[in-house]
Order: sequence, then structure tokens, then C-alpha cells
Amino acid sequence: MPDAAAEPDTAAGRAAAEETSALSHPAVDPDATAGYGDHPDQVIDFYAPRGAGGPGGPVPVVVVLHGGSWRAPYDRRHVSPFADFLAHRGFAVASVEYRRGAQEGPGGGSGGAGGSGGAGSAGGGPVAGRWPDTFADVAAVLDALPALVRRHLPGADPRRTVLTGHSAGGHLALWAAARHLLPADAAWRLDRPAPLRGVVALAPIADLEVARELRVCGGAALELLGGEEHFEERRPYVDPALLLPTGIATTLVQGRADVDVPQAVAEAYADAAAKAGEVVGLTLLEDVGHFPLIDPAADACAVVAEEIAQLAW
Repeated sequence: MPDAAAEPDTAAGRAAAEETSALSHPAVDPDATAGYGDHPDQVIDFYAPRGAGGPGGPVPVVVVLHGGSWRAPYDRRHVSPFADFLAHRGFAVASVEYRRGAQEGPGGGSGGAGGSGGAGSAGGGPVAGRWPDTFADVAAVLDALPALVRRHLPGADPRRTVLTGHSAGGHLALWAAARHLLPADAAWRLDRPAPLRGVVALAPIADLEVARELRVCGGAALELLGGEEHFEERRPYVDPALLLPTGIATTLVQGRADVDVPQAVAEAYADAAAKAGEVVGLTLLEDVGHFPLIDPAADACAVVAEEIAQLAW
């Protein structure tokens, strides 16, 4: 009979090894970088396609939104090997940076617009997200993307764009595809669905209520919305599980062994989509945790590339 007490240690050990592997690859410099605003974090790295990945013709664009609990210490550099991996699969890649939660001192919160940023993380660590800056950035970069792609990725076709994102970035990818469903007073609302070929969300924090209940990433979902006092008020504007059906082809890729963003979060989103009359793909990978999805050395990363290809080509 297995030693039940040893099982958490085994799971934690595997998760740590997977994270070490994913983050061990040297950062890959982009072919070009462009700004979409004045803030230092409002930039995109572009990776030109390195090989033939499809049937020919215009090259699809993959927009990568990195994870890291929407917190400042995690930036796009940790997914640059993943972006390069996709470029070697024949995609033109745009890896997005956006404003994340700042380091908080003992006495106050991270500054969002008008000082209404995150409520603060336990222990005064980095806060998850900046309200409303994180969402304003994702909306702005996607609005600016077609022109920037034409300028910096010759031969790429911005009309064939797939969004992908990992963890917190998966949440942002799902949200970006649902902007036409935002409340009427939302500054980020679109009048019609974004011209996307689809979304492939990787271990996404796709249901903020379930993420809050499970304290995913140390309660990051609650921090993202500014704490308990703002959670219910702001959730209709940013929770993908409430913004359905999108009418945009969507696939979630989730490791069954993920201890960072558990399978239950992705399943909650898929269930919400089904209740809204939309079929969302859910690819569950056995014996896979959180980080292999963006680790070029892992088989799971090849699965991700195939899921993207199915929508892009």
C-alpha cells in the first residue's frame, strides 16, 4: 500500500523538477521588439518563423501571453524559449509584456490607476496584477497588433492569429477573446468578436471564483481584482467563466498532475461554456504538471504546438 504521507512530497518534487526544467533554458533574444505604449512594460517581442510548419501561404501569428500569477517578478523572458520553439514550428510569434503587480511595502498597496491597484499580498510580496492597467495593456496590444505585425513580421498574416497563454497568461488570452461580451460600460469592450482564429489556453486560471476558492497561486485571483472588497464588483469584467459563449474556437490544455493550477479550474470553465451552449476543447495530459506545457524539452510542449496548428492553419 502506498505511503499516503509521501504522496504530497512526490507531487511537490515532480512539480519542482518540471519547473526547474522549463526555466533552465537560456532566454532567446527576439528578432525585433516594439512598443505599444509609453510604459517600459508595454512592449512586444517578435520571433520570425524559422521553418515550414504548415501547408504554405501566409504564416499564422501566435500571440503568447506569459504567466507568473500576474506578478512583477515574472516577465516574458521566461517564455522566450517557448516562443522560439513555436517559431521553429513555422509560426510568426508575438510575445507580449504587460504591466503586472508591483512589489508592495509594509504600508500600502500596489498602485493601479488612481491608486486602486491590488489589495496586497500576504507578507508584503509582489501583488498579483494592477487594476485596471493589466487589462488595459492586453486590450491595447491586441488592438495595435495587426499594424505591428505588418511592420515587424513581413510575410505573417495578422488575419490568422491564435492567442495562447500559460497560467495567468491563459486567463488573459481567454479574456481577450471575450471582450465583445464585456459589460456595456467596460472601457475594453469591442463591438464585435475579435478577428481571431482561436485560443489555446495552457493550464489557464480560467475561472476566478474557483481559483479563489482553491487559493490558486497563493490567492492571486483575489489580489488581481483588488481584494475581497472589489472581487464581486469587478469579476463580471474580467472572469472568462462569466464571458461566454465567445463564438471563437477555444481549446484548453491541462496537465492532470498540475498542483499549481489544478484541473478543476479548467473543468469549471469548460462546464460554464457548455452551459452557455459552447463546446470548448479540453485536452488533459496524463502525468503532466504545470510547466511542461511551455518547456521545449517536454513532450507536452509538442502537443501544445499541434493544438495551435489545428486552429492556425
